[in-house]
Amino acid sequence: MILASASPAGVVLTLAVAAAYAVPAAGATRLSARAARFALLAAWLLHALVLIWGLFGDTPRFGFAPALSVTAWLVLTVYAVERQLFPQLEARLALAGLGSAAVLLALVFPGTPLHSAISPWLPLHWALGIASYGLFAAAVVHAWLMTRAERQIRLAADGHAGIPLLTLERLTFRFVGAGFVLLSATLLAGLLFSEILYGQGHGWRWDHKTVFSVLAWLAFALLLLGRARFGWRGRKAVRVLYTGSLLLLLAYVGSRFVLEVVLGRTT
Repeated sequence: MILASASPAGVVLTLAVAAAYAVPAAGATRLSARAARFALLAAWLLHALVLIWGLFGDTPRFGFAPALSVTAWLVLTVYAVERQLFPQLEARLALAGLGSAAVLLALVFPGTPLHSAISPWLPLHWALGIASYGLFAAAVVHAWLMTRAERQIRLAADGHAGIPLLTLERLTFRFVGAGFVLLSATLLAGLLFSEILYGQGHGWRWDHKTVFSVLAWLAFALLLLGRARFGWRGRKAVRVLYTGSLLLLLAYVGSRFVLEVVLGRTT
């Protein structure tokens, strides 16, 4: 654990974010809809400040836990936008819990210090990769909502408060498509410009991160092809989406977790 490396201001800010997320999560049944929205908005804004502090504060750091924290923030951003279009969307409890867990994990494992000599293009490469994480995570959330809606239909439960099943399915595949484009751009940049991004001697390598990333890309390509050519939907599509998302999670987050936590290495 690298908790001792965090600055007091960063610790206080992170704990404030976790507490702010806990309000709509713990008080889901007690708060009014308006109060819950404001609580989640305050937590989302504080979370953004934590991310900015982590990247531009006293000792800029990045690693698997900050990557998960950024991903959680992006998913919450998507939720906030969609909530304006679909007021019946209900995932506040789960997402607030996700946000709280993500910021606390990033406090315990803040990652490794960023080198001042890194290429100015490297943050853009990271941004593409993390954005693809966020879009696929949003797709997973929608797939979970879609599965829940299907279960309610089979059980003849009252589903009046949810988004229509076909709308959820359409949104899920839109997020998959957008995430696939960004993941493709990330892999292409790594293939063509590795030495520019990471320095001489750091060309494209078939390490664990690369292998899992390519496998995830193939899984998502198969999902989109199956959807376009064979009309894949429902459980089959969700299973492929979950498989690709797990492979993508193992690609960066899993590899960095092993390096930073299990092996205690910085590179």
